[in-house]
Amino acid sequence: MTGSDEARRADAVYEALLARAGEAWVEPRLERTARLLEYLDNPQRTYRVVHVTGTNGKTSTARIVESLVRAHGLRTGLFTSPHLVRFTERILLDGEPIGDAQVADAWDEIAPFLDLVDAELAGDDQAPLTFFELVTVLAFVACADAPVDVLVLEVGMGGSWDATNTADGDVAVIAPVDMDHAARLGATREAIAEVKAGIIKPGAAVVSARQEPGVQAVLRRVAAERGASIAFEGAEFALERDALAVGGQLVTLRGLAGAYEEEYLPLYGHHQGENAALAVAAVESLIGGGQKIAAEVFTQGLAEVASPGRLQLVGTQPTVLVDAAHNPHGARALAAALRDAFDFSEWGVVLGAMADKDLAGIVAELAPVASHLFATESDSERAASADEVADAAEAAGLRPTVHRDVAEAAEAARAWAAEEEGRAVVIAGSVVLGGEAIALARVEDWKSGWTA
Repeated sequence: MTGSDEARRADAVYEALLARAGEAWVEPRLERTARLLEYLDNPQRTYRVVHVTGTNGKTSTARIVESLVRAHGLRTGLFTSPHLVRFTERILLDGEPIGDAQVADAWDEIAPFLDLVDAELAGDDQAPLTFFELVTVLAFVACADAPVDVLVLEVGMGGSWDATNTADGDVAVIAPVDMDHAARLGATREAIAEVKAGIIKPGAAVVSARQEPGVQAVLRRVAAERGASIAFEGAEFALERDALAVGGQLVTLRGLAGAYEEEYLPLYGHHQGENAALAVAAVESLIGGGQKIAAEVFTQGLAEVASPGRLQLVGTQPTVLVDAAHNPHGARALAAALRDAFDFSEWGVVLGAMADKDLAGIVAELAPVASHLFATESDSERAASADEVADAAEAAGLRPTVHRDVAEAAEAARAWAAEEEGRAVVIAGSVVLGGEAIALARVEDWKSGWTA
C-alpha cells in the first residue's frame, strides 16, 4: 500500500471522528468509554501511565515527561490535545506523530464495536460516543499495538469524568490550577481542583505545581483519601535558577531525589522552567526508585524537548512567534516570557480567541506588552469575532486594527514589524489560531524573511 493510500485511510478516520459531537461537547460520563475499552480488552492497562491535568502548562509538562522517559530507553506514547495542524499530532509514538497506517489499523480494531456501544447509549437516552471519547480510545489502542512501555496522557478537560480517566495513572501530575471552563468545571478554583483531583488513583504518586492555598488543600485531602503520596513544587522540588541561553535557557532544578545543575532546556520562559521541574518530579516518581535521573539520561531528555505552539519560532526577518495562550493565566506567562526572554523593544500581537474564553482577561494581561494589537479570528465556529477581540482591546486602552483572518492579520503584523528595528510579532489566543498560523508560515516560508 502506498503512502497516499495510507494517508487516505487516516483522513477517513478523521472524517469519521468529525462526524461525532465535537470537543466543546462535554457530559460527565466515563462508563461508555469504559464499555468500549472492555470490548477491546482494556488496552489502557497494558502500559504504565503518567496522567497530566491542570489549567495551564499541561502539554509542555507532558512533552518534557515523555522526552525524559524516552531518554531512559523506554518506548513511549504521548497523547495531547488539541492538535495544531494535523490530528495525528495528538498521538506520538517514541517522540514522533503516529503513522497513518497505525491510525487506520487502530480504527479498524475499534470500528466493529462502535455501533454496539452507540446502540447501548441510545437505549439509555444518551448521545453517541463523542470525538474526544473516541480519539482517546484510538490512542489507547495504538499505544497497546506499538507497544509502548509508558503512556504520558494529557487530560482533555477537567479530570474526574474526562475520557482519559478510564486509565489508571501510576503518577498524577497537577499543573497550575486556575479559572477556566467555569461553566463545566466549577465557579471557584477549589471546585475546579476537585474535578482535576479525580485523576488521583489509589496508591498513586502525585506531583503538583505551586497552587493557591485552597487548591493545595483540596489536592492534599484527595490524595490522603486515596492513599496517594503528594509532593508540591516549592516544598519538595523546585526550579532553583534559570538563565537565558541561545534557543532556550539553562535551568537548575531541585528534584525529589537531588539537584540537576545548569541543564539546557530548549524552551523559552520562566514558566517552562517550572514545567520542567514538575516533569522531573513526575519522572523521578515513575522510574527513579528514590534515585536521581542519571546525568547523561537527564541531559539528553531535556535537550530533546520540543513543545510546538508554545513560544514557537515560525518566522524570521521579522521574528514571528506562535503561542497557544488561551486564558489569562497563559497570557500572563506569555507576557512575562516576551519581556524576559527576548530583546525586542516593540511587540505586535495578533490575537484571536474562542468565544467561551475570558477575552477581557487575556487582553488585560497582554496589553502591557502590545505596541500594536491586530484583532482577528480563527476559522472555527467557536471563535470570537475579530470585532469582539477589537472591542476588548479598545476597552483595555489599545488602538487595534481588525483583520478578517489570520492570513490578513499576519501580513499586516509582519509588514508593521519590518518597518523598524526592534519589532517582532507574536500570534496568540487559541490553539486553533496557532495551528492556522503555523500552517501559513510553512506555506509562505516566513523563515526566509519578509518580502513586501
